[in-house]
Amino acid sequence: MILRRWRGVIRTAEREAYRAYIAGTGGSDYTATPGNLGWQMLFRDLGDGTSEVVTLSWWRTLDDIRAFAGADIATARYYPEDDRFLLERPREVEHSEVADGSLFG
Repeated sequence: MILRRWRGVIRTAEREAYRAYIAGTGGSDYTATPGNLGWQMLFRDLGDGTSEVVTLSWWRTLDDIRAFAGADIATARYYPEDDRFLLERPREVEHSEVADGSLFG
């Protein structure tokens, strides 16, 4: 199993709007892609009016990630309204091989 991790920064006041936006774009695309095992979105208040947002998605294989992200899986995938929300827009995402553990049980 492969974990794909992306992070960015948004205005804390826009957390709910961004959550809904990502659920309807990236979240929907994750779950519509064969080989996706699930995803989560996390927020962390940075205390200065901004929040870090992290999306985690779990995949069976790197080929499954390519079906979602394209040939260069290290490059982050963005959507048309991301510039409206994102204060930081990293170019790359991280991938890690899951070696052990369990999800929700």
